Amino acid sequence: MNELSPEQSARVVALAMDLAREGGTEELLEFLDHGLPVDARDEQGNTLVMLAAYHGHETTVLALVDRGADVNLRNDKDQTPVAGALFKGEEGVVRALVAAGADLDAGTPSARAAAEMFGRTGLLP
Repeated sequence: MNELSPEQSARVVALAMDLAREGGTEELLEFLDHGLPVDARDEQGNTLVMLAAYHGHETTVLALVDRGADVNLRNDKDQTPVAGALFKGEEGVVRALVAAGADLDAGTPSARAAAEMFGRTGLLP
C-alpha cells in the first residue's frame, strides 16, 4: 500500500473494513495478499478482526487469526473483539478468539464483565 496516496489508502482500508463486517473472507484475504496489514484500523480504531467478530463472521475471524491478526487490539473505546462477540452472543466467534489467545480481562468492559452484564457467562471457558 506504500505506492497509494493517503486518500487511496483510506479508501482501501474502508473497503476492507466493509468486507470484514460483511464476512467477505475471500475478498478480504486478497486485500491482505496485496499488502494491507492484517491489523489495519479504521477511524475509530477498529481492526478487521474486531468488525468480523462483532458481526458474527467466524470464518473471517479464523482466516484473520490464521494470517496473524492480534485478537487483543482494542478500539478507541477500549473495546476488545471478544467482548464485542460476547455482547452479540456469537458463541463460535468467542470460541475462536479464546482459542487464539483473547484476553478475557482486557478492555472496558472486559469480556468477563460483558458476559455478566448480558447473561452470557455460559459462553466463557
